[in-house]
Amino acid sequence: MEGQTLYDVVIVGGGPAGLSAAQYAARLNLKTAVLDKSKTAGALAFTSKIENYPGIPEPMTGPQLLDIFRNQAIGFGAEYIETQVVGVNIGTNPKEVYAMDNTYYGKTVIIATGSMGRKPSIDGEKELLGKGVSYCAICDAAFYRDKNVCVIGDSEEAVKEAEVLSRFTDKVTLIAPTAKLKASGHHILDVGKINVVANHRVTKINGTDSVEAVALLDNETKSEKVLPMDGVFVYLHGNRPVVDYLNFSVDISDEECVMTNRMMETNVEGVFAAGDVSCTEVRQVVIAAANGCVAALSAEKYINHRKKRKMVWG
Repeated sequence: MEGQTLYDVVIVGGGPAGLSAAQYAARLNLKTAVLDKSKTAGALAFTSKIENYPGIPEPMTGPQLLDIFRNQAIGFGAEYIETQVVGVNIGTNPKEVYAMDNTYYGKTVIIATGSMGRKPSIDGEKELLGKGVSYCAICDAAFYRDKNVCVIGDSEEAVKEAEVLSRFTDKVTLIAPTAKLKASGHHILDVGKINVVANHRVTKINGTDSVEAVALLDNETKSEKVLPMDGVFVYLHGNRPVVDYLNFSVDISDEECVMTNRMMETNVEGVFAAGDVSCTEVRQVVIAAANGCVAALSAEKYINHRKKRKMVWG
């Protein structure tokens, strides 16, 4: 890692758990990096109204609350880096986190990637993964220059990724499973390169050695059609913990959540998990934030070889 930055804490995920961990870690003068796939990804970013978070007297949107979390963490000195993590090597010292833009090195790692993951659910998706099916437009857009591609999803993340693809080809189709996009900003639709097909569900991805077409079902009329396609970018979300990039390097339960003790410690020393990615019984923003706080204090204890966690008073 010669010439690379060594962080005290590398946090994977920029939701309430990851950003709360970043606040506490940075305020403890730990060199902290938050690696976040997107400001618009995650359960809280999809929430249109939240009014039961302590200390917030007026209703606000999930993204607005996330902005507060993020700005506080950055204000305390945490680095916020928008990048996609694709793997880890946490058996080394320092620990290594592999992202699309760089390898990040940390004395400790906090896993906080939430629970909007899903298993391949579209017929042909699993079989053609890596053969035209992708989950990362930023990673793979250059392979589809001037080709027919589609993005499946109606979230802001899906809209943003369609915009990325439109820089490489003017044959981009955004297939939304609902009648109306959930994204808050639709400026990319003015580019003229993106064809929106709303209220349609992709029932099958066709192809043998590579993607050749997608089959669509109109949710209203129940009519079907097939669109020739070279690449398919899937941005549908589920409710499974996002743990695929870990490759079972920490203990994962039968429910596919990261197993921790009450102090957010995993079975790997110096690795912690917080929020919905962990085996929590209650999925609420306040619980995720509390988990993040505990994980940061546990990380500080590990780094400084303390017997007890450091108390933080305002």
